Amino acid sequence: MGLSTHVLDTMHGCPAAGMAVALYRTEGEQATLIKRFTLNADGRNPEGPLLDNDSIRVGTYRLVFDVKAYFDARGVALPEPRFLDRVTLDFGIAHTDQHYHVPLLVSPWSHSTYRGS
Repeated sequence: MGLSTHVLDTMHGCPAAGMAVALYRTEGEQATLIKRFTLNADGRNPEGPLLDNDSIRVGTYRLVFDVKAYFDARGVALPEPRFLDRVTLDFGIAHTDQHYHVPLLVSPWSHSTYRGS
């Protein structure tokens, strides 16, 4: 159970190793930082679940992915301003007895997500 994420770089066809990510708990317009982390070689949080069974709560959350810095670090030449800078995903957790997986597929020009398993 808990919350996890995984990021795949669809431009290069690989996990988005080195991408910076932040997780927030949200209440209305207010967002409280829970943690920041950098994705490992598999495009995942190196510490495992973002929230484990004991810390996951019903409510709303936000994941912020630093797409611009990631593609800059990969040496991708893109026009300024970038089409994507940060990708922000707001989502809700309704059932703490279920696993919530929030994957991101991303390129400099597009992104997609879904509730995974």
